[in-house]
Order: sequence, then C-alpha cells, then structure tokens
Amino acid sequence: MQTSNVLQRARELDDMRKARILRPDEIDFDKYLKSTDLTQKIKEAQVYIEELQAEILNPVHEKFTVMPWFKTHSTFQFRQGEVTLYAGSNGGGKSLITGQIAMGLMKQNQKICIASFEMKPKRTLYRMLRQFAGENIDAPRFTGKIKYIDDLLVRLGSFVDEKLWLYDQQGTVTSQQVIAVARYCAMELGVQHFFVDSLMKCVAGEDDYNAQKYFVDELTALARDHNIHIHLIHHIRKLASEEIMPNKNDVKGSGAISDQVDNVLMVWRNKKKEHDMHLKGTADKFAPDAMLMCHKQRNGEAEEWYNLWYNKESQQFVDASDSVPMAFDDKGDF
Repeated sequence: MQTSNVLQRARELDDMRKARILRPDEIDFDKYLKSTDLTQKIKEAQVYIEELQAEILNPVHEKFTVMPWFKTHSTFQFRQGEVTLYAGSNGGGKSLITGQIAMGLMKQNQKICIASFEMKPKRTLYRMLRQFAGENIDAPRFTGKIKYIDDLLVRLGSFVDEKLWLYDQQGTVTSQQVIAVARYCAMELGVQHFFVDSLMKCVAGEDDYNAQKYFVDELTALARDHNIHIHLIHHIRKLASEEIMPNKNDVKGSGAISDQVDNVLMVWRNKKKEHDMHLKGTADKFAPDAMLMCHKQRNGEAEEWYNLWYNKESQQFVDASDSVPMAFDDKGDF
C-alpha cells in the first residue's frame, strides 16, 4: 500500500472526531495572548500561609509522567510547570523521538497538543500510525489489506480519542501566536503537554537572541502559570563532524535558551555506525543507533545518557538491540 493511500485512510480519524485538528481561525488570539489577570496573582500573605499549612498537614505527591523507555523511569520525569528542550542536528531523529514520547504520554492518559510548523497534521498522524502499528504498514506484504489498515486506524482513533490535538499551521509563526495557542489549549482543552516543533519557526531571526530569550521566557511562565509541561524542539549549530556528540553549549542561538528551560535533552544519531553499515555491510549491533542525553534536569535526581536502538520497521526507538517495538494500546505499563 502506498503512503498516499494510507494518508487518505487517515482522514477517517477526522471523520470519527478522534484526533482534533485546531486551525488558526478557531482561536481568538487576542483573548489568549495575555497572561493571567494580575488581580488573580496578588493575594494576601494569609492565603499563602493557609495553603502552606494544608500542604504540610496533607502533603500531595508531586505528579509526573515518564518517557516510554523503562530505563529512563527512575532518573527522568516530566513535571508539571516545566519546559523540556530537545536539541539535535537536522535529520537527527528529534521529531520521531518526540512523537514516540507523545504516544507514551497518551498511554499514561495525558492530553497533548502538537504544534508542528514543519509537518502537516496528516503526516504527523501517519508517523504515529506506523509507530502505533509497530511495523512498516507500507511494506508490500500489506498491499491490498484494507481491513487491516481500517482496523488499525480504528484502534489508533480509540487510543488518541480526547487525548490528542494537532495545530494545523505550517511555516513561520509569531511567538505571540504560539503562546496564545498554548494558553488556549491549557485553559479550554485541559491539555497537559504542549509540543512546539520547532523554536526557529517561532522566532524570525536566527541571531535575534533577545527574541529567543523572550519567547522561551514566555513559555516557562506559561508552563508555570497553567501547570502544564511544554516540550520545545530546537536545532544545534553545525559541528565539525556529525560523529561528535553535542552538548547544551551547542544549542543554536542564545545561550539563555538552555539556561531558562528546566530540562535539556540532546538527541544524537550514531552516524559512524550508519556509515560502517553502508560501506562495510556490517556494524557493531551493540553500539546504540542513537543517544538521548540529559544534560540538565533542574528538579530531578540525575543527568543521564540513554542508549537507544532504531527499529526501522516501526520507526520506533527501543531499549536494546534485540527489543521488540512497543505496544501502545495494550493494558500494561511500558
């Protein structure tokens, strides 16, 4: 089955009112551009004393969610009110990894919105469909298997129902528009995780460091005020070699970006392994295909590096060289 045919089938998701598509003309940007009214933020000290007393006497365990890889659960969590930055090179797998993370969050019954200014919603859904299926649905063995694809779409529709929104706008947008959309999602839709792909589509100039700093500052304030988690995808500057592992100092643009966010995850693709496979026909299978490197975690226990292996059939990243793709719609945990 050709990709275009599968994408045609994906339109049924809209018909079934499962994955909600948000369009710019549906949102009153002026209403959601401004932060919470100051009168709601100014309170007597006694109010905070009462809140502190209640917190001490009846402590509430901090709510957090995790990434889909079991190896990460004890050392990295997504906390409410924080911003996580994902940075890596062009074609390094950032969108695939964050798409898989989004699937994992929905498995934890989180409501998410993806604002991708580089990919149309149907293409985003198609990638998710392949990761959800755990196999290459464009492979010749699925040609003509319409019922299989239909059933798969119904399963995906059930999985994303009332948990996934997609913002339909490509190209460059203003940072104010993105802030307004995120605030609308938090206030009106109850979205708990908002993905922005990518930062450079939201700020006009690559060297406009003040605009970058302002935008990220606004995102951190919004996450804190509305108690949501914001996932921000960004690029790194070009390094001397693709085989060099980047760090947070390689993030493109203002150094304030890494300083302002709560967590920094660097995405690195093992080009040497790919080159060895291409040139020699063999490579060390125990060497990871990619690494997800935590270079900053403001409120976490540790900064860890996680080895990942790429499963080409499913376009998933998995825990080990012999791991099978994740099953997102089963009833168990990861």
